[in-house]
Amino acid sequence: MTQRVGAKGQVVIPKELREQAGLGPGADVDFEAVDDGIVIRKADPPASLRGRFAKSGMASRLLEDRHKEPR
Repeated sequence: MTQRVGAKGQVVIPKELREQAGLGPGADVDFEAVDDGIVIRKADPPASLRGRFAKSGMASRLLEDRHKEPR
């Protein structure tokens, strides 16, 4: 499949290939330069930070500070 690079450097990934790779709107992709061109790969999901500070007490201290602020 051949696509044309637009004036802003954008290229449309054909629907069939997007579906095969599981790329939906807002999906992140990685680019890699190779000898004869560029490889585009679906990016790994970012590491979750959920629960990282769950037992630190930071949330309760933040809420206390917010209640003390003048409104």
